[in-house]
Amino acid sequence: MPSPATSLKRQKTSVAFIFIVIVINMLGVGLAWPILPKLIQSFEGGDISSAAFHFGLIATVYALAQFLFSPLMGNLSDAFGRRPILLISQAGLAIDYVFLAIAPDYWWLFAARMISGMFGATITTANAYLADISTPENRARNFGFLGVAFGIGFIAGPAVGGLLGEINIRLPFYAAAALTAVNFLYGYFILPESLPVEKRRPLGRVWNSNPLSALRGMAEFPILLPLFTALFLTAVAGRGLENIWVLYTDFRFGWTLRDSALSLAFVGVMFILVQGLLVGPSVRILGERRVVIIGYVIAIVALFCFGIADQGWMLFPFSALYIFGAALAEPALKAICSRSVPDDRQGLLQGVFGSIGSVAIIVGPLSASMMLSHVAGDSPLFNLPGIWFIFGSLLFLIALIVASRRVAA
Repeated sequence: MPSPATSLKRQKTSVAFIFIVIVINMLGVGLAWPILPKLIQSFEGGDISSAAFHFGLIATVYALAQFLFSPLMGNLSDAFGRRPILLISQAGLAIDYVFLAIAPDYWWLFAARMISGMFGATITTANAYLADISTPENRARNFGFLGVAFGIGFIAGPAVGGLLGEINIRLPFYAAAALTAVNFLYGYFILPESLPVEKRRPLGRVWNSNPLSALRGMAEFPILLPLFTALFLTAVAGRGLENIWVLYTDFRFGWTLRDSALSLAFVGVMFILVQGLLVGPSVRILGERRVVIIGYVIAIVALFCFGIADQGWMLFPFSALYIFGAALAEPALKAICSRSVPDDRQGLLQGVFGSIGSVAIIVGPLSASMMLSHVAGDSPLFNLPGIWFIFGSLLFLIALIVASRRVAA
Protein backbone atom coordinates (compact mmCIF):
# COMPACT_ATOMS: atom_id res chain seq x y z
CA MET A 1 0.00 0.00 0.00
CA PRO A 2 1.51 3.38 -1.00
CA SER A 3 2.48 5.84 1.71
CA PRO A 4 0.48 9.08 2.14
CA ALA A 5 3.40 11.03 0.64
CA THR A 6 3.46 8.78 -2.44
CA SER A 7 -0.33 9.04 -2.85
CA LEU A 8 -0.17 12.82 -2.61
CA LYS A 9 2.59 12.93 -5.22
CA ARG A 10 0.56 10.75 -7.59
CA GLN A 11 -2.50 12.92 -7.09
CA LYS A 12 -0.54 16.08 -7.91
CA THR A 13 0.88 14.41 -11.01
CA SER A 14 -2.61 13.35 -12.11
CA VAL A 15 -4.09 16.81 -11.52
CA ALA A 16 -1.22 18.31 -13.53
CA PHE A 17 -1.92 15.95 -16.43
CA ILE A 18 -5.63 16.75 -16.48
CA PHE A 19 -4.78 20.45 -16.29
CA ILE A 20 -2.52 20.07 -19.33
CA VAL A 21 -5.19 18.01 -21.16
CA ILE A 22 -7.70 20.85 -20.77
CA VAL A 23 -5.16 23.55 -21.66
CA ILE A 24 -4.13 21.70 -24.82
CA ASN A 25 -7.72 20.98 -25.82
CA MET A 26 -8.58 24.66 -25.44
CA LEU A 27 -5.33 25.65 -27.16
CA GLY A 28 -6.34 23.45 -30.07
CA VAL A 29 -9.77 25.09 -30.22
CA GLY A 30 -8.18 28.53 -29.89
CA LEU A 31 -5.48 27.83 -32.47
CA ALA A 32 -8.09 26.69 -34.98
CA TRP A 33 -10.50 29.52 -34.22
CA PRO A 34 -8.79 32.32 -36.19
CA ILE A 35 -7.06 29.97 -38.66
CA LEU A 36 -9.86 27.73 -39.95
CA PRO A 37 -12.03 30.52 -41.43
CA LYS A 38 -9.00 31.92 -43.25
CA LEU A 39 -7.96 28.48 -44.51
CA ILE A 40 -11.49 27.86 -45.79
CA GLN A 41 -11.47 31.32 -47.37
CA SER A 42 -8.30 30.38 -49.26
CA PHE A 43 -10.05 27.26 -50.59
CA GLU A 44 -12.97 29.46 -51.71
CA GLY A 45 -10.79 31.87 -53.67
CA GLY A 46 -10.99 34.59 -51.02
CA ASP A 47 -14.80 34.81 -51.15
CA ILE A 48 -16.01 35.72 -47.64
CA SER A 49 -19.65 34.84 -48.35
CA SER A 50 -18.78 31.31 -49.49
CA ALA A 51 -16.25 30.91 -46.66
CA ALA A 52 -18.85 31.92 -44.05
CA PHE A 53 -21.33 29.38 -45.42
CA HIS A 54 -18.84 26.50 -45.43
CA PHE A 55 -17.32 27.45 -42.08
CA GLY A 56 -20.82 27.37 -40.59
CA LEU A 57 -21.23 23.79 -41.79
CA ILE A 58 -17.87 22.78 -40.30
CA ALA A 59 -18.68 24.44 -36.96
CA THR A 60 -22.01 22.64 -36.88
CA VAL A 61 -20.59 19.18 -37.58
CA TYR A 62 -17.91 19.75 -34.90
CA ALA A 63 -20.51 20.74 -32.31
CA LEU A 64 -22.83 17.91 -33.33
CA ALA A 65 -20.02 15.36 -32.93
CA GLN A 66 -19.32 16.68 -29.42
CA PHE A 67 -23.02 16.57 -28.55
CA LEU A 68 -23.39 12.97 -29.74
CA PHE A 69 -20.13 11.56 -28.40
CA SER A 70 -19.75 13.28 -25.01
CA PRO A 71 -22.14 10.85 -23.22
CA LEU A 72 -20.61 7.85 -25.00
CA MET A 73 -17.04 8.82 -24.12
CA GLY A 74 -18.00 9.39 -20.51
CA ASN A 75 -19.75 6.03 -20.28
CA LEU A 76 -16.91 4.19 -22.02
CA SER A 77 -14.60 5.57 -19.35
CA ASP A 78 -16.98 4.15 -16.72
CA ALA A 79 -16.59 0.70 -18.30
CA PHE A 80 -12.90 0.65 -19.29
CA GLY A 81 -11.36 3.25 -17.00
CA ARG A 82 -10.42 6.88 -17.51
CA ARG A 83 -6.79 6.41 -18.58
CA PRO A 84 -7.30 4.51 -21.87
CA ILE A 85 -10.04 6.86 -23.04
CA LEU A 86 -7.94 9.94 -22.25
CA LEU A 87 -4.90 8.49 -24.03
CA ILE A 88 -6.93 7.47 -27.07
CA SER A 89 -8.35 10.99 -27.25
CA GLN A 90 -4.89 12.58 -27.13
CA ALA A 91 -3.55 10.25 -29.82
CA GLY A 92 -6.61 10.87 -31.98
CA LEU A 93 -6.39 14.64 -31.63
CA ALA A 94 -2.67 14.66 -32.48
CA ILE A 95 -3.36 12.74 -35.71
CA ASP A 96 -6.36 14.96 -36.44
CA TYR A 97 -4.29 18.16 -36.17
CA VAL A 98 -1.86 16.72 -38.72
CA PHE A 99 -4.83 16.04 -41.02
CA LEU A 100 -5.89 19.68 -40.61
CA ALA A 101 -2.35 20.85 -41.38
CA ILE A 102 -2.08 18.90 -44.65
CA ALA A 103 -5.74 19.19 -45.76
CA PRO A 104 -5.74 19.80 -49.53
CA ASP A 105 -9.39 20.86 -49.74
CA TYR A 106 -12.52 21.74 -47.82
CA TRP A 107 -13.81 18.18 -47.41
CA TRP A 108 -10.63 17.10 -45.64
CA LEU A 109 -11.26 19.90 -43.16
CA PHE A 110 -14.88 18.83 -42.80
CA ALA A 111 -13.93 15.23 -41.97
CA ALA A 112 -11.08 16.31 -39.68
CA ARG A 113 -13.30 18.63 -37.64
CA MET A 114 -15.88 15.89 -37.22
CA ILE A 115 -13.17 13.58 -35.87
CA SER A 116 -11.86 16.41 -33.69
CA GLY A 117 -15.32 16.87 -32.19
CA MET A 118 -15.47 13.16 -31.35
CA PHE A 119 -12.11 13.09 -29.59
CA GLY A 120 -12.59 16.52 -28.04
CA ALA A 121 -15.66 15.13 -26.28
CA THR A 122 -13.35 13.52 -23.71
CA ILE A 123 -13.48 16.70 -21.63
CA THR A 124 -16.23 14.80 -19.79
CA THR A 125 -13.74 12.01 -19.07
CA ALA A 126 -11.21 14.52 -17.78
CA ASN A 127 -13.84 15.89 -15.40
CA ALA A 128 -14.66 12.35 -14.23
CA TYR A 129 -10.94 11.60 -13.66
CA LEU A 130 -10.60 14.71 -11.54
CA ALA A 131 -13.67 13.74 -9.51
CA ASP A 132 -12.16 10.27 -8.92
CA ILE A 133 -8.93 11.59 -7.45
CA SER A 134 -10.35 14.51 -5.47
CA THR A 135 -11.30 14.52 -1.81
CA PRO A 136 -14.13 16.58 -0.31
CA GLU A 137 -11.49 18.96 1.02
CA ASN A 138 -9.78 19.69 -2.31
CA ARG A 139 -12.55 19.05 -4.87
CA ALA A 140 -13.49 22.73 -5.27
CA ARG A 141 -9.83 23.73 -5.62
CA ASN A 142 -9.15 21.03 -8.21
CA PHE A 143 -12.16 21.99 -10.30
CA GLY A 144 -11.07 25.60 -9.96
CA PHE A 145 -7.87 24.54 -11.73
CA LEU A 146 -10.05 23.48 -14.68
CA GLY A 147 -11.41 27.02 -14.95
CA VAL A 148 -7.87 28.36 -15.00
CA ALA A 149 -6.93 25.80 -17.67
CA PHE A 150 -9.86 26.83 -19.86
CA GLY A 151 -8.86 30.47 -19.44
CA ILE A 152 -5.21 29.89 -20.36
CA GLY A 153 -6.15 27.94 -23.47
CA PHE A 154 -8.82 30.45 -24.47
CA ILE A 155 -6.42 33.39 -24.22
CA ALA A 156 -3.22 31.80 -25.53
CA GLY A 157 -4.79 29.76 -28.34
CA PRO A 158 -6.06 32.59 -30.57
CA ALA A 159 -3.02 34.77 -29.85
CA VAL A 160 -0.51 32.01 -30.68
CA GLY A 161 -2.60 30.82 -33.61
CA GLY A 162 -2.71 34.30 -35.10
CA LEU A 163 1.03 34.88 -34.73
CA LEU A 164 1.98 31.46 -36.15
CA GLY A 165 -0.65 31.76 -38.87
CA GLU A 166 0.99 34.94 -40.16
CA ILE A 167 4.16 32.90 -40.75
CA ASN A 168 2.32 30.00 -42.36
CA ILE A 169 -1.43 29.44 -42.18
CA ARG A 170 -0.94 25.72 -41.48
CA LEU A 171 1.77 26.10 -38.85
CA PRO A 172 -0.65 26.40 -35.87
CA PHE A 173 -2.02 22.93 -36.60
CA TYR A 174 1.46 21.40 -36.58
CA ALA A 175 2.11 23.15 -33.25
CA ALA A 176 -1.13 21.78 -31.80
CA ALA A 177 -0.25 18.27 -33.04
CA ALA A 178 3.18 18.44 -31.39
CA LEU A 179 1.75 19.64 -28.06
CA THR A 180 -0.90 16.92 -28.05
CA ALA A 181 1.64 14.21 -28.92
CA VAL A 182 3.86 15.30 -26.02
CA ASN A 183 0.83 15.19 -23.73
CA PHE A 184 0.05 11.65 -24.92
CA LEU A 185 3.59 10.48 -24.11
CA TYR A 186 3.46 12.17 -20.71
CA GLY A 187 0.19 10.43 -19.91
CA TYR A 188 1.30 7.06 -21.28
CA PHE A 189 4.39 6.87 -19.08
CA ILE A 190 3.19 8.74 -15.97
CA LEU A 191 -0.62 8.88 -15.67
CA PRO A 192 -2.12 6.21 -13.35
CA GLU A 193 -5.66 4.88 -13.65
CA SER A 194 -8.14 6.61 -11.33
CA LEU A 195 -11.11 4.22 -11.51
CA PRO A 196 -10.62 0.79 -9.83
CA VAL A 197 -11.96 -2.25 -11.67
CA GLU A 198 -14.50 -2.97 -8.93
CA LYS A 199 -16.11 0.44 -9.43
CA ARG A 200 -16.58 0.17 -13.20
CA ARG A 201 -19.98 -0.22 -14.84
CA PRO A 202 -20.97 -3.24 -16.95
CA LEU A 203 -20.28 -2.78 -20.65
CA GLY A 204 -23.91 -3.46 -21.56
CA ARG A 205 -25.05 -0.22 -19.94
CA VAL A 206 -22.57 1.84 -21.94
CA TRP A 207 -24.50 1.39 -25.19
CA ASN A 208 -27.54 3.05 -23.63
CA SER A 209 -25.73 6.41 -23.86
CA ASN A 210 -28.25 8.96 -25.06
CA PRO A 211 -27.29 12.61 -25.64
CA LEU A 212 -30.94 13.66 -25.40
CA SER A 213 -31.50 12.25 -21.92
CA ALA A 214 -30.48 15.43 -20.11
CA LEU A 215 -32.66 17.50 -22.42
CA ARG A 216 -35.62 15.34 -21.42
CA GLY A 217 -34.67 16.13 -17.84
CA MET A 218 -36.00 19.67 -18.39
CA ALA A 219 -39.46 18.27 -17.82
CA GLU A 220 -38.42 17.79 -14.19
CA PHE A 221 -38.29 21.58 -13.74
CA PRO A 222 -41.33 23.16 -15.44
CA ILE A 223 -41.06 26.24 -13.20
CA LEU A 224 -37.56 26.90 -14.57
CA LEU A 225 -38.37 26.56 -18.27
CA PRO A 226 -38.36 30.38 -18.78
CA LEU A 227 -34.85 30.55 -17.33
CA PHE A 228 -33.70 27.62 -19.48
CA THR A 229 -35.15 29.43 -22.49
CA ALA A 230 -33.21 32.58 -21.57
CA LEU A 231 -29.99 30.61 -21.19
CA PHE A 232 -30.51 29.00 -24.58
CA LEU A 233 -31.29 32.25 -26.43
CA THR A 234 -28.30 34.09 -24.99
CA ALA A 235 -26.00 31.12 -25.65
CA VAL A 236 -27.13 31.06 -29.30
CA ALA A 237 -26.30 34.76 -29.59
CA GLY A 238 -22.88 34.30 -27.98
CA ARG A 239 -21.83 31.19 -29.89
CA GLY A 240 -22.87 32.75 -33.18
CA LEU A 241 -20.86 35.91 -32.48
CA GLU A 242 -17.76 33.85 -31.68
CA ASN A 243 -18.11 31.76 -34.83
CA ILE A 244 -18.29 34.60 -37.37
CA TRP A 245 -15.86 36.97 -35.63
CA VAL A 246 -12.80 36.39 -37.83
CA LEU A 247 -14.64 36.53 -41.16
CA TYR A 248 -16.86 39.42 -40.07
CA THR A 249 -13.97 41.63 -38.96
CA ASP A 250 -12.21 40.93 -42.27
CA PHE A 251 -15.36 41.65 -44.27
CA ARG A 252 -16.37 44.77 -42.35
CA PHE A 253 -13.05 46.34 -41.33
CA GLY A 254 -10.33 44.53 -43.29
CA TRP A 255 -8.69 43.12 -40.16
CA THR A 256 -5.68 40.85 -40.59
CA LEU A 257 -5.40 37.42 -39.04
CA ARG A 258 -3.24 38.88 -36.26
CA ASP A 259 -5.81 41.62 -35.53
CA SER A 260 -8.61 39.07 -35.15
CA ALA A 261 -6.52 36.69 -33.05
CA LEU A 262 -5.40 39.40 -30.61
CA SER A 263 -8.98 40.66 -30.28
CA LEU A 264 -10.09 37.12 -29.34
CA ALA A 265 -7.35 36.98 -26.72
CA PHE A 266 -8.63 40.32 -25.38
CA VAL A 267 -12.10 38.80 -25.08
CA GLY A 268 -10.63 35.87 -23.14
CA VAL A 269 -8.88 38.20 -20.71
CA MET A 270 -12.07 40.20 -20.18
CA PHE A 271 -14.06 37.03 -19.57
CA ILE A 272 -11.65 35.80 -16.90
CA LEU A 273 -11.56 39.22 -15.21
CA VAL A 274 -15.34 39.52 -15.09
CA GLN A 275 -16.13 35.97 -13.99
CA GLY A 276 -13.08 35.68 -11.75
CA LEU A 277 -13.22 39.06 -10.02
CA LEU A 278 -16.56 40.78 -10.52
CA VAL A 279 -19.32 38.16 -10.32
CA GLY A 280 -18.94 37.49 -6.58
CA PRO A 281 -18.88 41.14 -5.43
CA SER A 282 -21.68 42.09 -7.86
CA VAL A 283 -24.00 39.36 -6.61
CA ARG A 284 -23.13 40.15 -3.00
CA ILE A 285 -23.95 43.85 -3.44
CA LEU A 286 -26.86 43.73 -5.89
CA GLY A 287 -28.27 40.21 -5.55
CA GLU A 288 -28.59 37.56 -8.26
CA ARG A 289 -31.83 38.89 -9.77
CA ARG A 290 -30.60 42.45 -10.26
CA VAL A 291 -27.31 41.19 -11.70
CA VAL A 292 -29.20 39.12 -14.32
CA ILE A 293 -31.39 42.05 -15.37
CA ILE A 294 -28.54 44.58 -15.43
CA GLY A 295 -26.26 42.15 -17.27
CA TYR A 296 -28.85 41.45 -19.96
CA VAL A 297 -29.54 45.16 -20.50
CA ILE A 298 -25.81 45.87 -20.88
CA ALA A 299 -25.43 42.98 -23.35
CA ILE A 300 -28.41 44.21 -25.40
CA VAL A 301 -26.88 47.67 -25.74
CA ALA A 302 -23.40 46.28 -26.53
CA LEU A 303 -24.63 43.91 -29.24
CA PHE A 304 -26.71 46.62 -30.90
CA CYS A 305 -23.64 48.89 -30.91
CA PHE A 306 -21.63 46.03 -32.48
CA GLY A 307 -24.18 45.86 -35.27
CA ILE A 308 -23.94 49.55 -36.21
CA ALA A 309 -20.21 50.10 -35.51
CA ASP A 310 -18.40 51.53 -38.54
CA GLN A 311 -14.85 51.70 -37.13
CA GLY A 312 -12.78 48.66 -36.16
CA TRP A 313 -11.44 50.21 -32.94
CA MET A 314 -15.02 50.44 -31.63
CA LEU A 315 -15.17 46.66 -31.27
CA PHE A 316 -12.79 46.66 -28.31
CA PRO A 317 -14.90 48.81 -25.95
CA PHE A 318 -18.08 47.13 -27.19
CA SER A 319 -16.49 43.71 -26.58
CA ALA A 320 -15.61 44.74 -23.03
CA LEU A 321 -19.16 45.99 -22.50
CA TYR A 322 -20.73 42.81 -23.91
CA ILE A 323 -18.52 40.49 -21.85
CA PHE A 324 -19.20 42.57 -18.75
CA GLY A 325 -22.96 42.12 -19.18
CA ALA A 326 -23.18 38.54 -20.47
CA ALA A 327 -20.48 37.08 -18.19
CA LEU A 328 -22.12 38.64 -15.14
CA ALA A 329 -25.64 37.49 -15.98
CA GLU A 330 -25.01 33.83 -16.87
CA PRO A 331 -23.58 32.58 -13.54
CA ALA A 332 -26.15 34.61 -11.61
CA LEU A 333 -29.01 33.05 -13.59
CA LYS A 334 -27.58 29.56 -13.12
CA ALA A 335 -27.32 30.23 -9.39
CA ILE A 336 -31.03 31.11 -9.31
CA CYS A 337 -31.79 27.84 -11.10
CA SER A 338 -29.60 25.89 -8.68
CA ARG A 339 -31.32 27.34 -5.62
CA SER A 340 -34.70 26.44 -7.09
CA VAL A 341 -34.16 22.65 -7.20
CA PRO A 342 -33.55 20.13 -4.38
CA ASP A 343 -30.11 18.73 -3.63
CA ASP A 344 -30.83 15.36 -5.21
CA ARG A 345 -31.58 17.04 -8.57
CA GLN A 346 -28.44 19.16 -8.82
CA GLY A 347 -26.67 16.64 -11.05
CA LEU A 348 -29.64 16.49 -13.38
CA LEU A 349 -29.73 20.29 -13.49
CA GLN A 350 -26.06 20.42 -14.53
CA GLY A 351 -26.86 17.93 -17.28
CA VAL A 352 -29.62 20.24 -18.50
CA PHE A 353 -27.18 23.17 -18.57
CA GLY A 354 -24.74 21.08 -20.60
CA SER A 355 -27.39 20.04 -23.09
CA ILE A 356 -28.61 23.63 -23.51
CA GLY A 357 -25.04 24.67 -24.26
CA SER A 358 -24.53 21.78 -26.69
CA VAL A 359 -27.63 22.61 -28.73
CA ALA A 360 -26.73 26.33 -28.72
CA ILE A 361 -23.28 25.47 -30.13
CA ILE A 362 -25.06 23.73 -33.01
CA VAL A 363 -27.72 26.39 -33.68
CA GLY A 364 -25.75 29.60 -33.07
CA PRO A 365 -22.75 29.12 -35.39
CA LEU A 366 -24.88 27.77 -38.24
CA SER A 367 -27.38 30.65 -38.02
CA ALA A 368 -24.72 33.34 -37.72
CA SER A 369 -22.68 31.92 -40.60
CA MET A 370 -25.70 31.79 -42.88
CA MET A 371 -26.53 35.43 -42.08
CA LEU A 372 -22.95 36.58 -42.74
CA SER A 373 -22.85 34.54 -45.94
CA HIS A 374 -25.98 36.36 -47.12
CA VAL A 375 -24.93 39.93 -46.27
CA ALA A 376 -21.44 39.34 -47.70
CA GLY A 377 -22.92 38.05 -50.96
CA ASP A 378 -23.57 39.93 -54.16
CA SER A 379 -27.20 40.94 -53.60
CA PRO A 380 -28.28 40.82 -49.93
CA LEU A 381 -31.88 41.62 -49.06
CA PHE A 382 -30.65 43.93 -46.29
CA ASN A 383 -27.48 45.99 -46.61
CA LEU A 384 -26.68 45.52 -42.93
CA PRO A 385 -23.27 43.89 -42.36
CA GLY A 386 -23.78 43.62 -38.59
CA ILE A 387 -27.16 41.92 -38.86
CA TRP A 388 -26.16 38.99 -36.59
CA PHE A 389 -25.20 41.33 -33.76
CA ILE A 390 -28.50 43.20 -34.00
CA PHE A 391 -30.30 39.85 -34.10
CA GLY A 392 -28.26 38.80 -31.06
CA SER A 393 -29.39 41.90 -29.18
CA LEU A 394 -32.98 40.90 -30.01
CA LEU A 395 -32.34 37.40 -28.64
CA PHE A 396 -31.05 38.92 -25.39
CA LEU A 397 -34.11 41.20 -25.25
CA ILE A 398 -36.46 38.22 -25.66
CA ALA A 399 -34.47 36.35 -22.99
CA LEU A 400 -34.87 39.31 -20.64
CA ILE A 401 -38.63 39.45 -21.22
CA VAL A 402 -39.07 35.68 -20.90
CA ALA A 403 -37.01 35.39 -17.73
CA SER A 404 -37.97 38.67 -16.05
CA ARG A 405 -41.11 37.40 -14.33
CA ARG A 406 -39.37 34.34 -12.90
CA VAL A 407 -36.24 36.35 -11.99
CA ALA A 408 -38.33 39.00 -10.25
CA ALA A 409 -40.31 36.42 -8.27
